Amino acid sequence: MMAVSPVSAEEVAEAVKSHPRVSAVGGRTKSALVGQGEELELSRLSGITAYEASDYTVTAKAGTPAEEVAQVLAEKGQYMPFDPLFSKAGATLGGTVASGTSGPGRFRYGGLRDFLIGLQFVDGKGKLVRSGGRVVKNAAGFDLPKFMVGSMGRFGIMTELTFKVFPRPSESISLKIMCPDHETAVKRLGEISLSRWEADTLDYDPAEKVICLRFDGPEQQAISEICEEVKGCWSGEVMPADDIEWSIQREVSWAEGMFLAKVPIALSRVIFLADWVDDCGGMVGCRVSSGGNVAWLSFGEKELVAVEEFLREKAMTGLILRGARPDGPWLGQRKVDTVSGLVKEALDPDGRFPEI
Repeated sequence: MMAVSPVSAEEVAEAVKSHPRVSAVGGRTKSALVGQGEELELSRLSGITAYEASDYTVTAKAGTPAEEVAQVLAEKGQYMPFDPLFSKAGATLGGTVASGTSGPGRFRYGGLRDFLIGLQFVDGKGKLVRSGGRVVKNAAGFDLPKFMVGSMGRFGIMTELTFKVFPRPSESISLKIMCPDHETAVKRLGEISLSRWEADTLDYDPAEKVICLRFDGPEQQAISEICEEVKGCWSGEVMPADDIEWSIQREVSWAEGMFLAKVPIALSRVIFLADWVDDCGGMVGCRVSSGGNVAWLSFGEKELVAVEEFLREKAMTGLILRGARPDGPWLGQRKVDTVSGLVKEALDPDGRFPEI
């Protein structure tokens, strides 16, 4: 069966009303999140519809590639600080919001939830709904835009989104800090998070026992002095200025396994996770991002059961973004909150969209 490819919000609404089950598809960079039912291929629902650089907001259709928006913003010296993941691979704005994924920049400025201020979507009855606004001061009322972050198309099909954006820093320096063990690394992650240095990114590679962090700012001298201060505390080296390391993190191109899963985590539990990954003997890849608040796991089909059992034992939840799994994308222990159920009932009473 061929997917429906609407070119307007009105056509999306008609498609929803015409099919008992529908699932939105964008750049297919997060294949595990595509639900059951008629596929609504949103790549033709694309384009920036409003951009006032002086207001620091941009509005675009849901099928617009995140990389296309990034290029337009760059021309005005602006950017999305939450670092949309998989941009080079073709991720769309709608898919980025639906999956709730942010990149390394989330550490200092917050995730995409903090930047989404308005949206238009089609509910389960095929009605167009607009929530929030196109400027920050008008984004009032029940905050449906935030609720749609990470919703995976369960509450509606997003057709247009508005984000606030920031000025792009003119200078940047990245550091690598070598750590003797995971315990030391976690201690340093905590110290950096609470320091006055205000790092823009803070990631950890358990396999190499290396902390990577970046400082951005308007003046090279100021951030150079901060880097020297950090290097005075621990053994560290300046990374090349070509941004390759952070591009690898944003594209998750280090992940070689069939499956890629996102795992929310507390800094205090990073040691347990890193030790377990070590015990897997290289069969499970791992990166810890956002100062120790998000872990990314890459693994093969043979390791799927082990990952599931570990997360369940530790009362943790994982979300598979890539990899075929017939029983859904969730791993480990998952709790469905009452509010989500009520919103699902209100916006999708006939169950046209994927289940919670």
